[in-house]
Amino acid sequence: MTLSTGERASLAHDLILSLEDPAAYELSPEQEAEIRRRVRRVKMGKAAGRPAAAVFADIEARLR
Repeated sequence: MTLSTGERASLAHDLILSLEDPAAYELSPEQEAEIRRRVRRVKMGKAAGRPAAAVFADIEARLR
């Protein structure tokens, strides 16, 4: 419980995925390329992030 909210969410996500068949989560070559592109932008300091709370609030607003 000493982990941050984001760290706990990431851990919970990883634990849930570990319950399923890992082959069900294989990514397409296009998805892999997009992940590499995004990681590169983050490392270069060109990516702008948003707080998770803001992202979840936007999602909840769209679902209403």
